Amino acid sequence: MDAMKEKILLVDDEVKLLEVVKDYLIVEGYDVYTAERGKQAIELFHKLKPDFIVLDLMLPDLSGEEICKQIRMESDVPILMLTAKSGEEDKVHGLYIGADDYLTKPFSPRELIGRVRAILRRTKGNMMVTDILSFNNGDLEIDIPKHVVKKSGQVVNLTPNEYNILLSLAQNPQRTFSRNQLINVALGYDFEGYDRTIDTHIKNIRQKIEDDIKEPKYIVTVYGVGYKFVGNSQ
Repeated sequence: MDAMKEKILLVDDEVKLLEVVKDYLIVEGYDVYTAERGKQAIELFHKLKPDFIVLDLMLPDLSGEEICKQIRMESDVPILMLTAKSGEEDKVHGLYIGADDYLTKPFSPRELIGRVRAILRRTKGNMMVTDILSFNNGDLEIDIPKHVVKKSGQVVNLTPNEYNILLSLAQNPQRTFSRNQLINVALGYDFEGYDRTIDTHIKNIRQKIEDDIKEPKYIVTVYGVGYKFVGNSQ
């Protein structure tokens, strides 16, 4: 299955932004590689042959524009340009040199995910998204388009944060998430609370979806690291 994952190259010199966006993209099922410098991005582009590039316009060595021009000389890989510039002429220029879309900072990581999906769907036509996740012979179901979770056929009332955490884990079974990763993908990179907030959310989710919270069959604790989802998918 991993061999079928689309590869995304994420290029930005803001380390925190790289970490957050990378976590979001991984949760969505992509293989993600990062670069903080333009020359490194060019090297990774040739090495990896990515399916998509998220490219910051302002980098310490090479500009995003120069990188985009170089890539366009040999590839039509989709490129989403990131920039702090919001002027219309800057956007037009970015599209002119070969970018497929333009996203202005600051932005919501979820908006970036939406742009990536839309561009891949448009350019490759092979974007497949599972609408309903089902586990343990239908004992737990997550209807993604409707944002509805059912346990034994009954709707479970989750808060938005609880839903985001559960979905992030369920879409990546057996993958261990640290508390900070769950904060990034579920609560947002601008969250300023304590990472132990995740423990409270996990406890609440377990009370709603587990038959026995002392012996969970969906969300288990990986001591010293974080949490992972272990339900059996259908």
